[in-house]
Formats: sequence, structure tokens, C-alpha cells
Amino acid sequence: MQLISVFPLMSKSAHAENAQEFPIQADDGAPVQNFRIPSELDPAILPGIVWNGRESADVILYEFFDYNCAFCRKAAHEIEAIRVKDSDLRLGLINNAILSIGSIQAAKVQQAILKLRGPQVAYDFHVRMFATHGQSNGASAIGIARDMGLDVRKVEETADSSVVTDVLSRQTQLAANLGMSMTPSFVIAGIGILGWPGVKALQSIIANSSKCDHPVCGDKN
Repeated sequence: MQLISVFPLMSKSAHAENAQEFPIQADDGAPVQNFRIPSELDPAILPGIVWNGRESADVILYEFFDYNCAFCRKAAHEIEAIRVKDSDLRLGLINNAILSIGSIQAAKVQQAILKLRGPQVAYDFHVRMFATHGQSNGASAIGIARDMGLDVRKVEETADSSVVTDVLSRQTQLAANLGMSMTPSFVIAGIGILGWPGVKALQSIIANSSKCDHPVCGDKN
């Protein structure tokens, strides 16, 4: 697999450092950085999102992640458990492959599978990637594709295409423009959330977004 770098040029972030649009607390009590997303930077405009959950769901949660991010691994397990129980949640996965070349390689395989087999198979690949241990890279990603019974020759060929490289460039560039400097980070109800807040905090954010279209209901101040 070719090593085509898609690391974005860092640009001015969409929020101030340590911003807190809403008083969100992580499971450990720490404040969670969060900020309003400009309408022109709505993640819905991106190509290559791996969707899971029904299109008519009340709440859409976007996750920006890296396949070599330890907290993303934990988040993948916890979010899947939430999603299985909550039919009103739709998850959109967006690559922010910034930690290593291996992260880029794995993301390229994911995008190839999405293009060849659609979102359900790509989501299955995603879950399997985070169920394995060790560094994620092209070899480990192709190994999972092989275990899934996919045509690895077609997967590798598609992964190395300019179309896939362009999609990943656009995804990581948007993450940079939004100031998504942590993995994972999230967008929900028009609010960006930096870092993994913990499963209880995330469940509260999702419930509030369904109830009042904000991550915190009532007077945010």
C-alpha cells in the first residue's frame, strides 16, 4: 500500500482555547471543552462518512477518530453499546488520522471498504479494528478485511486511489479547521466537544440533545 500522506495544513480553529459553550463535565468531574460549530463547517457536507443507525433518528452524533487512539478504542466500545440500546441515535464516523502513517493506512482501507461494500460492512470493519490490540496500520487493516472475506486485491487497489486520498484529506482538513486537536472529538446538536467525556457524560449529552436540541438543557449558564 502506498504511503500517501494526508496530514492537513493546520488552520485557524473555529473556537477559542478552553472554550466552554455549555457547562459540560466529564465523568471525572473535569470541564469538557465545547464550542458552537459554524454552519459552513457542518460535518454533514463531508464525503466518506461511515453511517450507522436509521436516517430518521432524532440525534446525530459525529465522531472524529484515529485508529491508533487509545481513547477512541474505549469510545468505540461504549458508543456501540449506547447505539444498540438507542434507536434514536445515528452515528457518523469521520477519520481524523493524525497520529501516524499507520493511522492513515487503516483509514484508507476503511474508505475502500465503504466505497466497495457500503456503510454496514465499513462499520463492521471499524468495530473489528478497535476490537484488536496493537498498532493499527495497513497490514493489520488488510488482515481484518481478509478475515471478513473481502477481496483484498480490490480493497488495496481502491485504498490507493486518488479518490480515497482526497476524501481523507477533506475529512482531516475539516477536523483541523474545527480545532479538533484531540481524538476522539465529537459534534452533536451543532456543538463540538473535545476529547472523550466518558460514557455517562456522553449518555447525558445524547439524552439532552434529544430532549432540547442542546447538550445541556435549561440555562446553560
